[in-house]
Amino acid sequence: MSLKQLTIVGPLPPPAGGMANQTAKLAELLRGEGLQVNVIQTNPPYQPAWVGKLPVLRAGVRLWQFFRTLQRELTPQVQLIHLMANSGWSWHLFAAPVIWVARRKNIPVVLNYRGGYAEAFFAKSWSRVEASLRHCAVILVPSTFLQQVFARYGKDSVIVQNVLDTELFVPVATTGRDTDGPHVVVTRNLEAIYDVASCIRAFAVIQQQFPAARLSVAGTGPELAALQQLVSELQLKNINFVGRLTPQQVAALYQDADLMLNGSLVDNTPNSLIEAMASGVPVVSTDSGGIPQLVTHQKDALLVPAGQPAQLASAALAVLQDAALRQSLIEAGLANAARFSWHKVWELLQQQYSQVLARSTH
Repeated sequence: MSLKQLTIVGPLPPPAGGMANQTAKLAELLRGEGLQVNVIQTNPPYQPAWVGKLPVLRAGVRLWQFFRTLQRELTPQVQLIHLMANSGWSWHLFAAPVIWVARRKNIPVVLNYRGGYAEAFFAKSWSRVEASLRHCAVILVPSTFLQQVFARYGKDSVIVQNVLDTELFVPVATTGRDTDGPHVVVTRNLEAIYDVASCIRAFAVIQQQFPAARLSVAGTGPELAALQQLVSELQLKNINFVGRLTPQQVAALYQDADLMLNGSLVDNTPNSLIEAMASGVPVVSTDSGGIPQLVTHQKDALLVPAGQPAQLASAALAVLQDAALRQSLIEAGLANAARFSWHKVWELLQQQYSQVLARSTH
C-alpha cells in the first residue's frame, strides 16, 4: 500500500517556536511530495476568544474542542498519523489522547518525540507514558541523545533529524566583517532553562574588548524583566531585546550576525544552532543535553559547561579574535547543517512510513 493521505498532529505558529515551526514545515514539504496532508492543531486560537482569559476554563475548553476535532477528522481515509509530541502536560493532554483515539480507529501512529526534558519526565511518569507508547507503530526522535533516553527505558527509536529550511537559512557573502563592533545574537526564548542571563554576562566581557559590540536577544518569556534589570545593573549598552521573530526575521538576523551564543541548561537538538550554522554564523554554546551529539567541540562549535558565563565569554572572544578559527567553524558548521536538508529527511521518513503501512495491512 502506498501512502497518499496522512494527518499531522502538533502545534502551529503563532507563536513561532521549535516544534510549531517543525510541524508547519513538515506539512508543507510533505504536500510538496504529492501527499494529502491534514494538520490537527494542538494550539488553535480559543473559541470564543474571551475563554483565553480564564486559565482553568480555557484548558477544559481546548481539550474538549481537541477531542471533537480528533473524532471528526480522523476518518477511515487517514492512513497514518504523524504525532508531534513533547514531555510534561503536553504529553498527557494532547499526545496520549491521540494515540488512544487512533487505536480505537485502527490508524497507526508515527510518534515524533522531541524535547530535552524526556529523562526527567519519564522518571516521574513512565508507567503512564509507556501504556500509550506501546500502541505507537514507531518512535522517531531527532537525536542520538533522545534515542539513548528511550533505550534506557527499553524502547527502540529511530533517528530522523529536524527539517532545516535550506531556502531560508543560507549564508550571505560579505565584503568584510565589522571587527570593531561585532554583532552577537541569542535566539532562545526568555525562560530559565535557556539561561540567557549567562549570555548577557558573557556579553559584558565581550564588550570590554569590543566597546561597540552589539547584542540582539530574540525571544519572549517570563525572564524578560529580570534580564532587562541585569542589563541595567551591568550598565551595558547596545543590547536590543527584539522579541519573538518569524522564521524569516530570524534568518535575516543571522545574516547580520557575527556570533551566536547559547546558554541553555537543558536541551535536545536545538533548531537555533542548526539554523545558525546553516547561515554561516559560528556557534558558542553550553554542552547541555544532546548538544554534544549535535555539534562537535572545536570542530563546528565551541562548547563550554552550562552556567559558566566567564567560559562562554572566553570562547566567544576566541572566535571573534581569531579569523582562522572563525572560518574553520563556519565551514564545518555548514557541512554539519547540510544533513538536515529535506531530501535526506524525506528519505528516512519514506522508509518509516512504508514499513508502518506494510505492518498495518497484515
